[in-house]
Amino acid sequence: MAADTPVRTLIAPTEMTRRKSRFLYRFVLTMTLIGFTLAFVFPLYWMATGALKSSSELADPDITLLPQSWHPESYTGAWTNVGLGKHFLNTLVLALGAWLFQLLVAVSAAYALSKLRPLLGNVILGMMLATLMLPVSALLVPTYLTVVDIPVLHINLINTPWAIWLPAAANAFSIFILKRFFDQIPAELLDSARIDGAGPLRVLVSVVLPLSRPVLAVVSIFAIVGVWKDFLWPMLVLPDPARQPITVALNRLSEFMPANQLLAGMVMASVPLLVLFLIFQRHIIAGLTAGSLKG
Repeated sequence: MAADTPVRTLIAPTEMTRRKSRFLYRFVLTMTLIGFTLAFVFPLYWMATGALKSSSELADPDITLLPQSWHPESYTGAWTNVGLGKHFLNTLVLALGAWLFQLLVAVSAAYALSKLRPLLGNVILGMMLATLMLPVSALLVPTYLTVVDIPVLHINLINTPWAIWLPAAANAFSIFILKRFFDQIPAELLDSARIDGAGPLRVLVSVVLPLSRPVLAVVSIFAIVGVWKDFLWPMLVLPDPARQPITVALNRLSEFMPANQLLAGMVMASVPLLVLFLIFQRHIIAGLTAGSLKG
């Protein structure tokens, strides 16, 4: 029955038997791939080569794809003259802290909603997902007021890493992804662990988390990238220049930096994320497509 079922495609199989149709198909596919590649890669190329040009060449209305004169010292100048190394360290601390707290909160909440099934769990999950429907700008003022004066404790977190870490920990999207993955874990595995005397925490650590490495990699990368590239929120809660991440520092220093050094700083700020993606791209795809487990 399955073999007799016709497969619907954009191009009929009979058309692909013709030489002209195959050529046209491959030509359109190739041009589409080239177009999308240029759309994503060319801005990165323009930024990297622009940092190697002189400031006067960047200001020249006659655009050149390659620098007329090479200035690799703009990278070392951006690193040393404006202290980008310190801001890189600030960004790394903020990203790693946000990643750790987001994993702790998201894993705990997703495990409780998926396997412990608390009272009104679906209502709580629905309220969490409802926050995804709100624009970031609508949550900006309430979150800022909360950070300025933590309820009950009355602590001001401005100019501290906690102003970045705590809001990043409450991520409804990460909780939703983890819960959907935890739902696919067979209940028999958890029941076997409970029969052996494992409690809820031991089941989470010894059974659930080892099976969830692909989706944990996805959540981890999203958490790090989200904090690394964020600009508006760190600018609001970290007004002290010595504590600012590189995204805010580059914006603040853009008035005093040559154009080529500013582009060099942008390139250096982008390189860690590109390297992270190239290393873990398989984990990202595997985590996003993982929807079931084989028994």
